[in-house]
Amino acid sequence: MRRSAVLATVAVFTALALTGCGGASAPASGAGGSATGAAAASTGGTVHVLLTADYSHLDPARGWDGGVNNFYRLIYRGLTTFGAGPGAEGTKIVPDLATTTGTGSDDNKTWTFTLKDDIFFEDGTPITSEAMKFGVERAWDPEAGIGSPYARLLIDAPKDYKGPYVSGDLDTIETPDAKTIVFHLKKSFADFASALAQPNFVPFPKGSGAAGAFDTKPIASGPYKVESYQRGASLKLVRNPYWKASSDTLRPAKADGFEFTFGLDGATIDERMLAGQGADANATAGAIQAATVARIQTPQIKERTLSGYMGCTTYMSLNTTKKPLGDVRVRQAINYAVNKDTVVAGDGGTTLADKATSIQPPTIVGRVDYDPYPTDPAKAQQLLDDAGLGDGFDLTLDVRPDPRQQGMAVAIQEALKPLKINVKINNIDTSTFYEVIATPAQQHDAAITGWCPDWSSGATFLPPLFDGRNIFDKGNQNLAQINDEAINKRIDEIGAMTDVNAANAAYAELDKQIMEQAPIVPLVYEKNVTIVGGNVAGAYLNDAFSGGIDFISLGLKDPGK
Repeated sequence: MRRSAVLATVAVFTALALTGCGGASAPASGAGGSATGAAAASTGGTVHVLLTADYSHLDPARGWDGGVNNFYRLIYRGLTTFGAGPGAEGTKIVPDLATTTGTGSDDNKTWTFTLKDDIFFEDGTPITSEAMKFGVERAWDPEAGIGSPYARLLIDAPKDYKGPYVSGDLDTIETPDAKTIVFHLKKSFADFASALAQPNFVPFPKGSGAAGAFDTKPIASGPYKVESYQRGASLKLVRNPYWKASSDTLRPAKADGFEFTFGLDGATIDERMLAGQGADANATAGAIQAATVARIQTPQIKERTLSGYMGCTTYMSLNTTKKPLGDVRVRQAINYAVNKDTVVAGDGGTTLADKATSIQPPTIVGRVDYDPYPTDPAKAQQLLDDAGLGDGFDLTLDVRPDPRQQGMAVAIQEALKPLKINVKINNIDTSTFYEVIATPAQQHDAAITGWCPDWSSGATFLPPLFDGRNIFDKGNQNLAQINDEAINKRIDEIGAMTDVNAANAAYAELDKQIMEQAPIVPLVYEKNVTIVGGNVAGAYLNDAFSGGIDFISLGLKDPGK
């Protein structure tokens, strides 16, 4: 799932002076959000992470999804970042490399930050404002800048600016001295500190990182650096000797290192985590498989289990540029035909997901619970008949080769069969999935994907996915490619509101307005249920990272084990 939201237009957020990030997950099981307690972590040892697939990119200008955003905080630091802790603590915006969350001036169109002392790259080179400026400028690079678009959409820049490798320095980011960096924005934006918490606002030495260099050998600014990396197999982090704890109150960095193992079968991971033997006692992993749910009920496993809403919506996008999906009646028919209960079952049951009815998930402030398309095969058939498609058609559905994703895909396939809609399930490797479906030239008819907000507001959910003025050749998040004048206009109107509560209520109504056009099929609100090793300390689910375990607080109870 994509985690970070795209700013549809700067005006969307201009008046929304949100105070930090909101949103809260469902309570975690086990020890109420922390499996072992951060205070129990000792210094030393190696934390192991078992995963089915590699991260999308080690380069933060390229990667942009919940799992990798979390990982980035181990090796990178930005001017600001999300806090550390379960619930609301993990969604606060806090200073990181900067001394504060910034000073706005000129009606919040100019933002000034001062860097902390004793901040260094992994080779001992001081992190300066010039390095920070260069790192941000990389977001405009035509090849590298495929991740979070906040820099491109917020910071003032010439239309033909193509990043530091092609166009050189960007004049609208000033560095009057080595400790000071000043950003000039396109329009007033009171919550710039939240945008800066996105992963591509990190420093790099000027001139570094061309031709994809950071995807194999990043330059660390955080407490850990990459010692070895074998794409698709393993990644080893060791301490960055030049990281200073005195400059970083957020990251305890208790472990000496992390070892990530990729490409493991999900069922194998679950068996290892349930057993918790040897090095697996020091391990964490992703969400458990549906087949494992029944086996986590024993007290011994429950005390090592975390559970909570991911704060996201998993949905099926419908590409409105493809025939016959350009006809709203066809999209509405598909919405009526998909049985959300069977989709939940395909995803692993109610322990792992609740059925989705609206675009925004339950954690969004102001969100209204409604169901515009209750399952109704007869109504679906009538809509197809009206559209002249009573004999059905073929539909290609892009999906990841993950058991839960596959289960949902099959449920959709079966639900559409009675309408003679022949669904071909097209598997795309997990590590490249988001990049492929976010490239319109490579999109098929539909895709199972998801969206998680940057903070708890409809402003970070609806405009990114449905503003037709932001359909990009690469890094496109409007997968439906819907460009509806009425929706675009309403996005601008809500963005001009000065009352945050009124704006959030308006986004709830916009949710309904968008669903009248049926550009997506909301499927499920997924839950993250995960098991940690018995020797792992400091484990909790962070709402800012799709409800995943926050890596920066992990350590071991006994590093000698």
